[in-house]
Amino acid sequence: MRKRQRFVLSALVLSSGLLLIQGVTLEIRYLLIAVMAGVAWILSAWSLKEGLNGIEWLTVTLPSVSFTVAVGLFYILLPQAWWAKILIAILFGIGEYALLLTANIFSVAAIRTIALFRAASAVGFVMTLVTGFLLFDTIFSFRQAYWVNSLVIIGVGFLLIFPALWSVELKPYITRKIVKYSWWSAVSLGIIASAICFWPISISVSSLFVSTMLYVLVGVFQHHLTERLFSRTLWEYLTVGIVVTITTLFTAGWGV
Repeated sequence: MRKRQRFVLSALVLSSGLLLIQGVTLEIRYLLIAVMAGVAWILSAWSLKEGLNGIEWLTVTLPSVSFTVAVGLFYILLPQAWWAKILIAILFGIGEYALLLTANIFSVAAIRTIALFRAASAVGFVMTLVTGFLLFDTIFSFRQAYWVNSLVIIGVGFLLIFPALWSVELKPYITRKIVKYSWWSAVSLGIIASAICFWPISISVSSLFVSTMLYVLVGVFQHHLTERLFSRTLWEYLTVGIVVTITTLFTAGWGV
């Protein structure tokens, strides 16, 4: 079976699984989402097996697993209308297919230069932000204490940021620099998440705000790793973060 066929089959299997778990009780759904995460890794590894070596078995397949968990958890929060379920399942399948194509380019680019690498990096970056928003929205929806949200987002943030930064250098091993940047970026997200728990803003706005900070952190460090973090680029990212922060503060329901 050709790679593209495996990608399509993997996306279809995961989309079908997403639809099927909606027919069980809420408690069992969480267990099945964990099972789907394992299935997502198996299917990703199977689809990309020819090009995976060493650490790539983790770094290249992790975004697909994270996206599966993110959509599976977010799916529970959606209206129960049949059209909404089918629409999300279709979009999920498209997203999984895009992630597998991106992962394939990364696995090939790790051993030789490939023209599509820059496009794959852009798609991977966008999918990291989408996955982050869905996970952050789910985390905030549980309405846990601020320190719980902070710890969970640190863990989730690391799993999102680590493969995103690794994809810049595509080395066959984990460098201390990538781990350090990923860890402190994730800690920064956790601190931000902890702070906004005290802001009078909605769950969606909170998720969007943390996702924006994820955008800033990953964007800055990716440019730094490629040695293209010029002052203009840095200010572009900082401007986005500052504008979103000010807008969020001014639109919050202070005193309401």
